[in-house]
Amino acid sequence: MVKIAGLTGHEKVLKRTKTIIACILATGLMFAVLSCAPEEEEDERVGVVVTVLPQAEFVENVGGEKVSVTVLVPPGASPHTYEPKPAQMAALAEAEMYAKVGSGVEFELVWLDKLIAANKGMTVVDCSKGTELQEIETEGEHEGEHENHSRLDPHIWMSPLNAQIMVRNICDGLVEVDPGNSGYYEQNRDDYLQQLTEIDRKMRDGLAEVKNRRFMVYHPAFGYFASEYNLEMIAIEEEGKEPTAASLVRLIEKAKAHDIKVIFAEPQFNPKSAEVIAEAIGGRVVLIDPLARDYIGNLRLILSEMLPVME
Repeated sequence: MVKIAGLTGHEKVLKRTKTIIACILATGLMFAVLSCAPEEEEDERVGVVVTVLPQAEFVENVGGEKVSVTVLVPPGASPHTYEPKPAQMAALAEAEMYAKVGSGVEFELVWLDKLIAANKGMTVVDCSKGTELQEIETEGEHEGEHENHSRLDPHIWMSPLNAQIMVRNICDGLVEVDPGNSGYYEQNRDDYLQQLTEIDRKMRDGLAEVKNRRFMVYHPAFGYFASEYNLEMIAIEEEGKEPTAASLVRLIEKAKAHDIKVIFAEPQFNPKSAEVIAEAIGGRVVLIDPLARDYIGNLRLILSEMLPVME
């Protein structure tokens, strides 16, 4: 018998056969282990996209652990000028529901058609359904004369009663896209509505007896808030434009006439005009944010800032 490298031909063939069998067994074992390994868990939460931060608070309180929320207008940005980023559009394309404000927010007026076109299969919820829209009254200048201009006020969430309507609309949308969890959503809705009722009562009690019912803000985002609590908002900005020199003089005279010592400004806007008026009246500028995510906590903060300067 002929030997090759110290082995007979028969022995060499047998050794090679054993090596091949071992490799096959090892490969099979590897696939068996991989097939038994736990797969990466898919996110089964309902993907919801909203326009502004207060809506995220509403969705999270109703949807709880069963929702994942993407906000299109991030903190510090203005819904009047913001443009969505590619990552936000990608999240929108995967979402099952989009809750639009629906009240004429400029971001939605410009982008809504494109947002819906990015995901034609998602449910679109109009949060403004059932609310009563009101106009922003501004005093403008035209050829040396004062004219009253009006446009719809998009800031519906600044009324806690409107917020309750928005929450109900959001709940209806979640039940539509995820009917198997309807009881969960409805219970969360009712719990959050109770919290909104309580903060509304606190606001009414706190503002009921204030003597000076006028307040001055830079951006006219507090119209529904003022209407709800029988207050008068005096806005510095007019139709998205900085006030003219003549308007500043008129606003300073108004502030003095109504004994206004605090000018409220929003962090999304340049406070320069508010600071000019505050300096002229010997007052100060206080920031309050109509777009804060913590909706109820923000209303408490607004009340605490307003009460000392309106009593």
